[in-house]
Amino acid sequence: MATNNKILIPLEGVESEHCTLIVDNAMAKLKGVQAHRVELNNKIAVLQSDQPETLLEAVKTIRDIGYDVSTVKKSLPVLQMSCASCAVRVEKILKSQQGVIDASVNYANANVFVEFIPGIVTIESLRNTVQSNGYELLIDENGSNDESAEKKQQEKFAKLKKKTILALILSVPVALIGMFFMNLPFANEIMWILSTPFIVWFGRDFYVNAWKQSKHHSANMDTLVALSTGVAYIFSVFNTLFPHFWHVRGLHAHVYFEAATVIIAFILLGKLLEEKAKGNTSSAIRKLMGLQSKTVTIVHKDGHQMQIPIEKVAIGNIIVIKPGEKIAVDGTIVKGNSYVDESMLSGEPVPVLKNENEKVYAGTINQKGSFQFRADKVGSETMLAQIIKMVQDAQGSKAPVQKLVDKIAGIFVPIVVLIAITAFIVWNLFGGDNAFTQGLLAFITVLVIACPCALGLATPTALMVGVGRGAEKGILIKDVESLELAKDIDTVILDKTGTITEGKPFVTNDLWLDDNPLLKQILFSIEKQSEHPLAEAVVRHLKIQNAVSVSNFESITGMGAKADVDGQTYYAGNKNLMDKNKIIIDPSISEKAQQWSNEAKTVIWFADSQKVVTILAIADQIKHGSQKAIKELQQSGIEVYMLTGDNENTAKAVSATVGITHYIAEVLPGDKAAYVKELQSKGKIVAMVGDGINDSTALAQADVSIAMGKGSDIALDVAKMTIISSDLTKIPEAIRLSKSILNTIKQNLFWAFVYNLIGIPIAAGILFPINGFLLNPMLAGAAMALSSVSVVSNSLRLKYKK
Repeated sequence: MATNNKILIPLEGVESEHCTLIVDNAMAKLKGVQAHRVELNNKIAVLQSDQPETLLEAVKTIRDIGYDVSTVKKSLPVLQMSCASCAVRVEKILKSQQGVIDASVNYANANVFVEFIPGIVTIESLRNTVQSNGYELLIDENGSNDESAEKKQQEKFAKLKKKTILALILSVPVALIGMFFMNLPFANEIMWILSTPFIVWFGRDFYVNAWKQSKHHSANMDTLVALSTGVAYIFSVFNTLFPHFWHVRGLHAHVYFEAATVIIAFILLGKLLEEKAKGNTSSAIRKLMGLQSKTVTIVHKDGHQMQIPIEKVAIGNIIVIKPGEKIAVDGTIVKGNSYVDESMLSGEPVPVLKNENEKVYAGTINQKGSFQFRADKVGSETMLAQIIKMVQDAQGSKAPVQKLVDKIAGIFVPIVVLIAITAFIVWNLFGGDNAFTQGLLAFITVLVIACPCALGLATPTALMVGVGRGAEKGILIKDVESLELAKDIDTVILDKTGTITEGKPFVTNDLWLDDNPLLKQILFSIEKQSEHPLAEAVVRHLKIQNAVSVSNFESITGMGAKADVDGQTYYAGNKNLMDKNKIIIDPSISEKAQQWSNEAKTVIWFADSQKVVTILAIADQIKHGSQKAIKELQQSGIEVYMLTGDNENTAKAVSATVGITHYIAEVLPGDKAAYVKELQSKGKIVAMVGDGINDSTALAQADVSIAMGKGSDIALDVAKMTIISSDLTKIPEAIRLSKSILNTIKQNLFWAFVYNLIGIPIAAGILFPINGFLLNPMLAGAAMALSSVSVVSNSLRLKYKK
């Protein structure tokens, strides 16, 4: 909180006096800080400063040195924004508030992301500040912001639709008289009578919003509409009442009532079409939200069933799922089995058989069977909730070019007004006999044709549609930076197990030199303590009930494990482990191991302290689609590498099967990141594909990290992209989608800039000296209305792109 010039910053991660000293020394280096201290017991930094920017600099410094600040992050709907200039204005208002760390407004989905320190500023005070500037920040105490915003949006759209239809119908008589029946008796008076209620009712919002903006010394699209139609109306009223003012000067007293009414009608039509199109851009996120159940049926210990709201489900509750029902939360099946449609999360169309002790996820749909499951994750912790949040964050992120667009949008309206005034002055100086009227027309037309909305919609609409399309296909994109990097990928590194292969190894062969049952028990007991997937395959194969007691168990990274049983040391792992401990290998064992390796099988060696007593061959089936995906990547000019901890022969056999020419065998987990770095040093843009857990270091090092897997095992936080299913063909699809989104953004921005760069000079009358063409304000209104719609429509093409 802030008291006079005292700033209190809540800290995270400061656990010792040493930590407080580091933070305090960092605070001492900040400019404008008059006094400072760090209180370990209260976990706060106390600063004294008169400079408003001190707080932001302090937060940045604290995070840079490895600690954090306790903040609240909210995504809230913003209402009453009419153009991109409004979005920039709201963002600027929020960022100027003491205690706000960051604010970012997405004009396309009318949402603001705001991060603030709760002790310094409250969400209510932010809402009041935004409201005082003519906008509305929607805060729902029950936490149903999305539903409230959608309801208000639907009401707003219905009202706008009714208003637009009426405006179009009622503007027709004024337009017909103004264009074709000007010689009717009392034509000007009739148009005045018809246009006055039209301007007052249909144009009311434009004038009210423009007035609110002017009170805060700002301007937006409403300002342009209010100025242009207001000037046209007032000029026409003057000419109707005082026509002789022009007659004595030898000029005709033109009226432009039809221009004022038709401009408002066309702009309302443009807004209606824009709102409709913008609604379509967020259809993917609405689909995901629609997967969330409202109620569930839980089973009490006495067998009694009861229906409760989804909000009241607790971890550990047993939930009944009947045929055709949506699964409400993440959990584990405890009774029954059924096929479950997971296509809405993974993009895989074939239902998956779920048996007891298998995971089910919120948003998926049960098919014909019935089962009971235990709730493991509820609310915001479910896989579906995480996906929705990730998609929302990606849709709300801003491309680097958007920062430039925001700056332009922020000064766009004042510049347009200046151009309009300049055009009016130039016409009056050099326009000849009818200069004033034509100058006024140019002034009106420039104000009408200028469109900041197209600029503001260019990037966010493409992102919303593209990221949503990816989510529908089971491809989650973290942010715009991920897209920028993904389009330049020239190298893809694939982990073998679980990425190229199924990740479900099983023992195919074994060879025992000694049939002593105790040896099998010892191997079972050692592998049971190991967490490696290959060890699990051995345990499943041996199927021994009673394990023996082992001591001094040690997992040896990249080699295997060793342990003691009754004073004797035993080893289980790869051949390197045998060689390192100088274990004797029988020639028959070596020959069989070589044969299995050539068959793309992994060999597990088991030995006592002197000699190898058995070997086991483990196979991991290559995924359907791996070969096709790798071929697609190679055909698009991307080099594909495979890294594996397996031996050379197995790696060679697998890579040959799937068509990979670059591979490295016997790689330790820590070496994967080093290899990524080595490729990057050669100027390559590297994408690392792994399970998101075992390969976390390599994923963090890569330019683009792509996590693959099913369910909650996916490292959503680490990966730039996440493939929810285990289908490798999604990788080239994700890269193509990235390129499509960026191309659409470029097309939108090109159109938005070119439209304004060409439209404004033509509206000002630049063609008049050449061919006598002066753009009609009504046509300018139609062009302006269609410019935003064209940008949104271009973005919507991504929904149907293959």
